Amino acid sequence: MTEDEFLAAALRNPVNPAIIDELHRLALPDAWLVAGCLVQSVWNVLTKRPLDHGINDYDVFYFDPDTSWEAEDAVIRELTARLGHLGAAIEVRNQARVHLWYPGKHGVPYPALSRSTDGIDRFLSANVQIGIRRSADGYDVYAPKGFGDIAGMIVRPNRTANFSAANYAAKVARWKTLWPEITVIEAD
Repeated sequence: MTEDEFLAAALRNPVNPAIIDELHRLALPDAWLVAGCLVQSVWNVLTKRPLDHGINDYDVFYFDPDTSWEAEDAVIRELTARLGHLGAAIEVRNQARVHLWYPGKHGVPYPALSRSTDGIDRFLSANVQIGIRRSADGYDVYAPKGFGDIAGMIVRPNRTANFSAANYAAKVARWKTLWPEITVIEAD
């Protein structure tokens, strides 16, 4: 799968380009639509399922040095107001402040990050290490692991410092029920 093929499939889900376009209009710093909503849209195209099949939420990352909850909450409220008509759950997270709450929620350490793509690099599975944003000439795609696992419907662990085998197992169990075609590489 090429980047263009990935984009064509991911953007067939109308929620994805609507969010990406709104992020561009808002000019949030270092803003990306990321992870499962993109990969799962592609899986749905590949398996001929409804484009939104199995997608729990649409993850938005941005990076603002203001690490206050009030600043992040203002962005969440703004995006909810602008995108509420889509009827989709949108999870917005300022990557500059994830290290403040992640250890308490997930029970594993999480370093301070310096940009949104650092957060993408830390996802539990390699296949969802992906992000799209608007650029002056179309779209930027961040895909440090490429597109092979996405096209092959392969899920493998991404062993970063914050990796949790239990969290990975729970995530892939859900995915396997929704997309039985996926191949899961166990975390050991």
